[in-house]
Amino acid sequence: MPRHSNTSLATIIPPVNADSTATCSSELFLKHPHPKETPLYTGESRFPTIMTTAPITFLMETSTVRVIDRTTSQPSAVREAWKQELAEAVRDPTELCTLLNLDPVVAHRADNTSQNFPLLVPRGFVSRMQQGDPNDPLLLQVLPRLEELDDTPGFVSDPVGEQPARRGTGLIQKYHGRCLLLVTGGCAVHCRYCFRREFPYAESGASPASFADAVAEIRSDQSISEVILSGGDPLLVDDQLLETLVHDIASVPHVRRLRIHTRIPVVLPSRITKQLLHILHTTRLTVCVVIHSNHAAELDCVVAESIQRMGQVVPLLLNQAVLLRGVNDTAESLIQLSERLLDLGITPYYLHLLDPVRGASAFDVPEHVGVQLIEELRNRLPGYAVPRLARENPGTPSKTWLA
Repeated sequence: MPRHSNTSLATIIPPVNADSTATCSSELFLKHPHPKETPLYTGESRFPTIMTTAPITFLMETSTVRVIDRTTSQPSAVREAWKQELAEAVRDPTELCTLLNLDPVVAHRADNTSQNFPLLVPRGFVSRMQQGDPNDPLLLQVLPRLEELDDTPGFVSDPVGEQPARRGTGLIQKYHGRCLLLVTGGCAVHCRYCFRREFPYAESGASPASFADAVAEIRSDQSISEVILSGGDPLLVDDQLLETLVHDIASVPHVRRLRIHTRIPVVLPSRITKQLLHILHTTRLTVCVVIHSNHAAELDCVVAESIQRMGQVVPLLLNQAVLLRGVNDTAESLIQLSERLLDLGITPYYLHLLDPVRGASAFDVPEHVGVQLIEELRNRLPGYAVPRLARENPGTPSKTWLA
């Protein structure tokens, strides 16, 4: 079907079959009926400050991350499902370990580690973890560990050299012909290996207040043909705000492509709303969505349904993974990931070596191991199913391909 045909979204995106998705999730994790704490997001940090329970309302806001207004009550039925799920996400290591029947000692260690980079994980993602397994590959990606406190040489706050490339309007430009726009500092999940876990979002201009200036700067530079929306996670902003931003970028004649880097389709699939798909379907820009999945177990049938609907309107779906010790550092796990991605119409794009950000050294896999793994994948998979092994080095004009 032509991208710009008059076919309606109702025609190409079938309604969700509730019966088919109900069996994918454990009822234990879907809703916390009596949350003890509710987060209040501020513009000073990407991380929530925990306050006492009160009615909350999501607003479009010009701060670094979204603000939840505690003064106006709004029935949960009125709030979009994805916002409700995000409000009910697990933020307490003790609760997470209780849900997974893990030893309380695990929770105690996590509590002692998570002060500067709090736990945040949606319950749907928790439901895909294995009960009683402290080494579950999904759990390891989100559970704070004591090793994060280690002062490991070479692991720094800005491992890919983004600070010198900042433009002060939420823009980062490291490579020719494309620029990256930080839409928000907020995420739907806090991955412990995140290379931006210490990024100064507030001072970088990563907020809707900077969008107009950012678009003006893009308009003034005719060498830019591609704009990359990143964050945080760019899909964490409201559809109305995102639609305005996409429209403004599309008004720049020399911009041809819009790339969206996001983990939300994997960790919060309810965010893939009909309105979001409409935005991606109707823009004149060629849209590429790069999701981030590290393990096949992340891609259950609820995620699959959401991604397949997105595939109806997005001409290019790619995945980038990070090679993580204990998570996906075996040929079998990487093969299963590639096979599952292809089943969903997603091309395995990059397998990144870990960016050496402070606190993430426990995930590091040596380069030679990564090269060996890619060689084994080449022997067992078709070429299009093998991601490129890459490292991002500060100050270089492109990523470095290693295999």
